[in-house]
Amino acid sequence: MSIMRTALPLVLLTGVLTGCAGLQKTDWPTCAAVGGVTGAAIGATQSSSYAGYGALLIGGMAGAYCWVHGDGDEDGDGVPDSRDKCPGTPKGVQVDANGCPPVPVAVVQEEVVVVKEETIVIRDVHFEFDSARLTAADKTKLDTIVTRLKQEAPSAQLRVSGHTDSVGKDAYNQKLSERRAHSVTDYLVSSGIPRSSFVSVTGAGESHPVADNKTADGRALNRRVEIQINR
Repeated sequence: MSIMRTALPLVLLTGVLTGCAGLQKTDWPTCAAVGGVTGAAIGATQSSSYAGYGALLIGGMAGAYCWVHGDGDEDGDGVPDSRDKCPGTPKGVQVDANGCPPVPVAVVQEEVVVVKEETIVIRDVHFEFDSARLTAADKTKLDTIVTRLKQEAPSAQLRVSGHTDSVGKDAYNQKLSERRAHSVTDYLVSSGIPRSSFVSVTGAGESHPVADNKTADGRALNRRVEIQINR
């Protein structure tokens, strides 16, 4: 009988503490109550006068053990409270291993840079000698930019300007540059570019050289037609 009185309290106490280890901290009152009943039973095995002391002692131990060792999940996110760095997460929100909602990855949107103004310089349009008439080679050169201008034309404004070298009189070169600018524009219109897209067609004569007029190569560079695209 003495062996039973010694072993039984230990078995009951171990069972209570083992059961409390799996409870949440918020369940410590329940754990303490169960411990109190068990303590009373343990005390009663010794003497009926010990039942109250056993209930108080074992109930307190069980409640404290549950509070210290219990690990719950109060917000129900699947992460124990001891590891939950974001308690109180709303129900249904996906969380990481720390119990926190994942930080959304910022989506970087590439900004499309639109060049407001661009100039196409046509240098290989030489026209016939002392004329604004386009040669077959000139038309082939212009055909290479027709597709590009068709894409630009619906929303862009086109400005055409003709330029000459310094050979000849200023007034003559001015008129020649104007005729050549109109000649290029007329061909582009005939190729499908809306005439309404051309807001100006002018000649600059020899007033805006881009190279030295003292050399043949320089003069060739100065004889040109420019198409300015304003978006």
